[in-house]
Amino acid sequence: RILEGFHRSRVLCVGDVMLDRFSYGRVERVSDEAPIQILHVGSQRSMLGGAGNVVRNVVALGARAILIAVTGDDDSAREIDELAESEERLEQRLVVDPSRPTTVKTRFIAEGQQLLRADSESTDPVGEETTRRLIEAIAAELRHADVMVLSDYMKGVLTDELLSVAIAKAKVAGVPVIVDPKREDFSVYSGATVLKPNRAELEAGGRQACQTDAEIELAARGVARDCRIDAVLVTRSQQGMSLIRPDCEALHLRAKALEVSDVSGAGDTVVATTAVALASGAALHSAAELANIAGGIVVGKLGTAVVSREELGAALIAADASATEAKVKSAEAAYLDVQRWRKKGCRIGFTNGCFDLLHPGHISLLTEAKSHCDRLIVGLNSDESVKRLKGSDRPVQPEAARAIVLASMNVVDRVVIYSDDTPIPLLYLLEPDVLIKGGDYTIDEVIGGDVVQGYGGVVKIASLAPGHSSSEVIAKMSAKSRRSTSGLSGWNQT
Repeated sequence: RILEGFHRSRVLCVGDVMLDRFSYGRVERVSDEAPIQILHVGSQRSMLGGAGNVVRNVVALGARAILIAVTGDDDSAREIDELAESEERLEQRLVVDPSRPTTVKTRFIAEGQQLLRADSESTDPVGEETTRRLIEAIAAELRHADVMVLSDYMKGVLTDELLSVAIAKAKVAGVPVIVDPKREDFSVYSGATVLKPNRAELEAGGRQACQTDAEIELAARGVARDCRIDAVLVTRSQQGMSLIRPDCEALHLRAKALEVSDVSGAGDTVVATTAVALASGAALHSAAELANIAGGIVVGKLGTAVVSREELGAALIAADASATEAKVKSAEAAYLDVQRWRKKGCRIGFTNGCFDLLHPGHISLLTEAKSHCDRLIVGLNSDESVKRLKGSDRPVQPEAARAIVLASMNVVDRVVIYSDDTPIPLLYLLEPDVLIKGGDYTIDEVIGGDVVQGYGGVVKIASLAPGHSSSEVIAKMSAKSRRSTSGLSGWNQT
């Protein structure tokens, strides 16, 4: 219900916007000039960072976002402007200050490993005129906002004056305020609805150790009391998150991540999810639970990534399912998994079939298929598809049962049920590196083989264990059933 309301939510984000640049390449040798690696750059990309990453997450969740921030008057500022314009549900009110450079962070990455980050920025507080224009923009946009996020990266935009005025205006407008802090003095955020520090930030701001649940609670309650903050939401990396409110029992949420690739930007995802959920009418504890799940998804991605509403919904379903059931995914969810696996350098394999009654031939096929890849996706014909292909008396097992049986095998990483007669639409979507088919086919005869070869993939023919097929097994069962029925009929006549 909460997720369904995301598209009606409107989140105002004020803070430090930056341009995140990524240079990807490979390292093959050390420089002759100095003991440093030489990165052969293969590709580059740019995206909104800082407060910009918060609004990217807001938009990905299906909500509308308004970004108020400061840039310089330079090429990087124009690039930020273009990136913001390209986001469908994002409105921006960027204040240009020619006296400042636009904040740019450039990361150099090889084989998924960050080698170096180069920053271009000013951390000086913005001037009076810029502050005035920011406050005017905030006052105008608060009238249309459901929640305001203050994203403080200590680049000079969120001055003491601006923080005080923005929080006061939000209170008058009845708009909750979520703060992602970077300062050690939390008193500048006084009056906020939710303060979201990470463990280290709470330790610095609370001036005490924050290793255990009890220590986190003690520090957060002190901050909430001293700074007149309604709630403190602490992100704790692999230990999950903690929500502490005065006069309420603490809520400790354990981490949901299955695979951790990169924690950069995870705090932005948590803030954005909390904001969108609150804007959609969720209670704070429900918003925190959703944010914890979203954080678990985003740390499985490389770089400053976002989490979509579809991913969050799938993760909610998976949280209530067994590990086996969680392998059964929609085509769209499987596509997102493939993108994540590819960033880790995984080879993606695909095979398909009806798999009506699992037999040794199937096990042989799936085992050999997995030997050709790191992750194996099985396309499974839906019940209607099987009826069209095999006849009205098939399948013997419904699609849900067939999917669970396949997903229970260790060699199978994902099962995708499809309703088409062929897997060709799935192949176009997932683009597996290798298509594996069992039987007496030649490579030219494999359905979808031309699709896979067309984008540079390969087709493999797996040897089948002789004497096994679902049709043969079902035929034998039917024959035995007829003989039994015939014998029983004669016995009854006797």
